[in-house]
Amino acid sequence: MMRVVRPLVARRTWQRWAHLVVGGALLMPFWFLAITFTPLMPVDDILVTTVLALVVLPMAATFVTGLVPTVRLLEGSLARELLKGPAAALVPGSARSWESRIRAGAWFSLHLGAGVVISGLSLAVPPFAFVMIVAPMVTWDSAFLDSWGFESTWHQWPAPPIGLASMAALLALIVGTGTLLSRLAPWFLGPSAAERLADMEARAVKLAERNRLARELHDSVGHALSVVTLQAGAAGRVLDSDPAFAREALGAIEESARAALEDLDHVLGLLREDPSRPAPQATLEDLGRLLEQMRIAGVKLDADVGPGVERVPAAVSREAYRIVQEGLTNALRHAGKVPVRLRLAVEGERLEMEMSNPLGAHQGDEAGPSLSGVGGGRGLGGVRERVTVLRGEMIAGPDGDIWRFHVSLPLRSGT
Repeated sequence: MMRVVRPLVARRTWQRWAHLVVGGALLMPFWFLAITFTPLMPVDDILVTTVLALVVLPMAATFVTGLVPTVRLLEGSLARELLKGPAAALVPGSARSWESRIRAGAWFSLHLGAGVVISGLSLAVPPFAFVMIVAPMVTWDSAFLDSWGFESTWHQWPAPPIGLASMAALLALIVGTGTLLSRLAPWFLGPSAAERLADMEARAVKLAERNRLARELHDSVGHALSVVTLQAGAAGRVLDSDPAFAREALGAIEESARAALEDLDHVLGLLREDPSRPAPQATLEDLGRLLEQMRIAGVKLDADVGPGVERVPAAVSREAYRIVQEGLTNALRHAGKVPVRLRLAVEGERLEMEMSNPLGAHQGDEAGPSLSGVGGGRGLGGVRERVTVLRGEMIAGPDGDIWRFHVSLPLRSGT
């Protein structure tokens, strides 16, 4: 019993019925136009004329109308809101290809055709069912039959079951048709293969941009905070005994904080899509300032920078600066104030970078926390992403009791 009653009270049933009724109402103008123009056609057969006026011409007109790109947007929104089920996952949008237009045109014809059938039955079946159900309890049924020349002595006992069965059949038809349309809607109104590929490419571009911003924040702001923390600690310890060094450390803190604010301002500008904010362009020409900041922070740095490094192409120079910055920052974070050796040289058509330091407490394997933010594990991944973008090579890991980090970048694309 509940299986019969449940569809009657289910909100989804009547939402789908409303979707079908809307389709029936939308078909009326096409029907009127077909009925108007069919008599003008050179056809004498009444059956053929009727089929043309009621089926062929209206369906052809709805299909052509469905080719309009906006129809797909409207039908997708209507299906998502009223059909629910699988159709609820639809993302409404205008048709962007002829394949999508043809599928939308076919759906429009299907929606309106099914809708006019359900609408007609919804108007005809309930009055019929009412008459059949109350027939045994009234006498006007005999007068009705007599007026049409039928025998008035008909068996009335099957009438109520017939009326109830007709209403049940109508309800089953509404539920079945609504369910079928809900399952078909994603195929007719969903994205084509080309549209799915375009959407995936757009998401990939957006994800790549987000990852780039995350790398910039991690490398620039993370580096600045690490260096500032150590410089502030060093300045505090020698404030009384070595005021000159303390002043130098405070100046370096100010410079690091200012650079970090510029980087942060640039990243926030990108998130707000504000083109007026200039992009920070730290390159290998600024390497001297970076190395000096690390020395002030207490790192014993042995740097060997070969000739011509500052003249490498700008794209390579910017990424190389960030890679060196990340390597030095993580050596400081995870190994402490240990000696760090940095070698940077142009060899042929490649820029070679090598960094090494004694292993710290948190350095031990390539996939571990070395070259990563404290607790974040993103540093090594960020460096790999930069190297991959430039089609370079990277090796990082322990070598005995030494952590070695080597990066080789081509100076030109494809080399």
